[in-house]
Amino acid sequence: MSITKAQVANFEIGGGKFTVLAGPCMAESRETCMEVAQFMKELCAKLQVNYVFKASFDKANRSSGRSVRGPGMEQGLSYLADVKKNLDLPIVTDVHESEQAAAVAEVADILQIPAFLCRQTDLLEACAKTGRCVNVKKGQFMAPEDMRGVVGKLQDANAKGILLTERGATFGYHNLVVDMRTFPTMRANNVPVIFDATHSVQLPGGLGNASGGQREFILPLARAAAAAGIDGIFMEVHPDPAKALSDGPNSLNFTDAEKTLTQVLEIYELVKKYI
Repeated sequence: MSITKAQVANFEIGGGKFTVLAGPCMAESRETCMEVAQFMKELCAKLQVNYVFKASFDKANRSSGRSVRGPGMEQGLSYLADVKKNLDLPIVTDVHESEQAAAVAEVADILQIPAFLCRQTDLLEACAKTGRCVNVKKGQFMAPEDMRGVVGKLQDANAKGILLTERGATFGYHNLVVDMRTFPTMRANNVPVIFDATHSVQLPGGLGNASGGQREFILPLARAAAAAGIDGIFMEVHPDPAKALSDGPNSLNFTDAEKTLTQVLEIYELVKKYI
């Protein structure tokens, strides 16, 4: 199968070299963003993989209306712009509304469509028309083969690059499951596929007014995904997950992020010639 590559900054995703999209769930502060970005940049350089810094300026679908949502678009984008300028890193961040796409594209190299919004045609088209690469999280409610329609919408809008990301499928209440058939199924669209290793162990709404998570399953699922065939991994990384303002239960600290990525890459290198 020939995978269409996605150009991001000065490298390609899907070109046979692994790519990491990682950072804190929320752009909590300029200091947190810089600390995580610096660590991940050095780790990815050591492991010789591509790195894109990730953080969200707004968590628009939190379990409770009283939960912290983030710094907002203007301030959040300023944090991301500082990371981009000072550390020379490409950026990926979420876009929730069509009207946000143009402004976000001035900073972000990849515009990310949240899973709950993956079928929103106007949002997909607006992101595609910015000329930036678009990463779409597969909805927890969707079969992987149904992402063909999402890819079609982006292609019709002349998207310059398309990524699809698996983040688990709804399995009863407050639970997700990762079907390993998802990766070859979505790759059949001839686009690079990413595994969201941390959101896939989320327990949506599992804490009543917030989502829980089962961090202990990040590593085994990430290893399995690498064996099934992926082009990169998405990870939420925080200096102290217990103090994270969003998704702490399913975020990795620096030590576990390095352990996870090291093991995933060993498997990726072993199987990529067969995928």
